[in-house]
Amino acid sequence: MAQPRGSKPRYLDPGRTIDERVEDLLERMTLEEKVGQMCQYSGLPAQYETMVKEGRVGSFLNVIGAENTNRVQRIAVEQSRLGIPLLFGLDVIHGYSTIFPIPLGLASSWNPDLVRRAASVAALEASSEGIRWTFAPMVDIARDPRWGRIAEGAGEDPYLGSVMARAQVEGFQGDDLASPDSVVACPKHYVAYGGAEGGRDYNSVDISERTLREIYLPPFRSAIVDAGAGTIMSAFNDLNGIPASANRYTLTTILREEWDFDGFVVSDWNSIGELVNHGIAGTPEEAAKEAASAGVDMDMQGNIYHTSLVQLVKDGRVSEKTIDEAARRILRIKLR
Repeated sequence: MAQPRGSKPRYLDPGRTIDERVEDLLERMTLEEKVGQMCQYSGLPAQYETMVKEGRVGSFLNVIGAENTNRVQRIAVEQSRLGIPLLFGLDVIHGYSTIFPIPLGLASSWNPDLVRRAASVAALEASSEGIRWTFAPMVDIARDPRWGRIAEGAGEDPYLGSVMARAQVEGFQGDDLASPDSVVACPKHYVAYGGAEGGRDYNSVDISERTLREIYLPPFRSAIVDAGAGTIMSAFNDLNGIPASANRYTLTTILREEWDFDGFVVSDWNSIGELVNHGIAGTPEEAAKEAASAGVDMDMQGNIYHTSLVQLVKDGRVSEKTIDEAARRILRIKLR
């Protein structure tokens, strides 16, 4: 049944730890509700509001304005069975209402404190309208001038990129994610997206382990390990033949086992569905299996998890433990 108006769900009990609250929620959630937390949609057509009531949406992007975010958030909290809030995300890249120089220009200041303050202003303005998650900073190292997304990052140097990545994450997130003027950061695009062959966006990336670890990974490590970014975005490209959104080595071995990352991974826009284009999956169902098993927790706009994961679990092709862990990571960030 829906959460009674004015009552306080147990998961908001301040006397319990966040992990205790998360586990309490997981015990009470259906498989469909867990998968719902793993689904993100863009915009607000009418059918999405019905899905929110049913607990089948975890996040929205591109929903702008306090009136809209508050209205849909009330549906989630007051009319869904468990009252789990939505997380609203947006590309708040170099300002929200106040626009600052592009990230490449900010990096050219060589002033991380200034960059941190700019990100803090953007967080304050975005959070005032219900946006509590930004798909930034872009920390891709770019060394081919033909690549059209150079303007979004800090350039070609991994040290400068690492310093700027940390400054932006600290500016966005502040000292406490629970602060009303904080937004969760999401460094992107993990990983080596800027190494696309011929500077062609989405193209293949073929680099050595040394180049990966010395050039492309340091800014991500700085954002995650040093600054504590709560989320990270998996990329479109393949890395040495394995698509980034199905790459267990980068998403699990490096990110979670080496760096102890306990936040969640969101795909880039339909990058799970595009695993079919990469040839690693023959069907959307196979794409969902590959991405979830590799460590992608949330499907951005692709609708692949929504249509496939429940049946994959029932068929024994994806473990419910995998679903539980993904939902746990998402709920943990929401409660933080």
